[in-house]
Amino acid sequence: MVKTILYDIKGKKKGNVELPNIFASKIREDIVAKYLEVSKFIQPYATDPEAGKKHSASGTISHKRHDWKGHYGRGISRIPRKTMWRRGTQFMWIGAEVSSTRGGRRSHPPKGIGKEKKINKKEIKLAMNSAFAATADDKYILKRYDSINKLNIKVPIVIESGLDEAKTKDILSMLKNILGEFNSIIFKNKKIRAGRGKSRGRKYKSNAGLLLVKGKDEKIKMSRVDIKSINEISILDLYPLGRLTVYTEKALEELGDKK
Repeated sequence: MVKTILYDIKGKKKGNVELPNIFASKIREDIVAKYLEVSKFIQPYATDPEAGKKHSASGTISHKRHDWKGHYGRGISRIPRKTMWRRGTQFMWIGAEVSSTRGGRRSHPPKGIGKEKKINKKEIKLAMNSAFAATADDKYILKRYDSINKLNIKVPIVIESGLDEAKTKDILSMLKNILGEFNSIIFKNKKIRAGRGKSRGRKYKSNAGLLLVKGKDEKIKMSRVDIKSINEISILDLYPLGRLTVYTEKALEELGDKK
């Protein structure tokens, strides 16, 4: 069994803790990329089924001789037409309904979400196991963070449980003691974007910051880092592979129970 360092609430080394087998999983970048593509949200979009069809111009007008309200002898096409005015047997028609007419339906409108992307359940498990394993691999962490040249701490970082009643300043102090030289990375830095993006719905820029993984019964709240329980984590939380992640003891136990 592989072991890592266990830290106490003050950020000091308390001992060692065994890691679950999930951290020894083979990292399959191809499966992770496939699952990420499938998990992207696609906004459904389609036209109103009745759009361009709300005229009294159903069907085509007859071209037979002596037919009431017919097109015979007028030299006009057989498309559906709506009547604008009438003077005896003389009619004023305007083409409607079909795609080549003003206000008509579209030729090939978007038809909704279309065919959804699919992925096997075993591939989902492989992808998530790979993502967790990458948080314990120095190579992937150094690849993700350009500002880190050398990793002086043993990953993954594990802290003892019991932060439910801890104050935010105590948790921040603990993280600074453990990851002192990486303060610019572990905390979220939100700033106003430069350029036109400010007026296009993307005013702020922010880094991802640290991910703190807790047990499902633990109640830890903090604004400067992402805090997720094991059941809440998605592939988007761990991608690109190698995110700096801190686990609580209970979170490790729950990861070990996953099959």
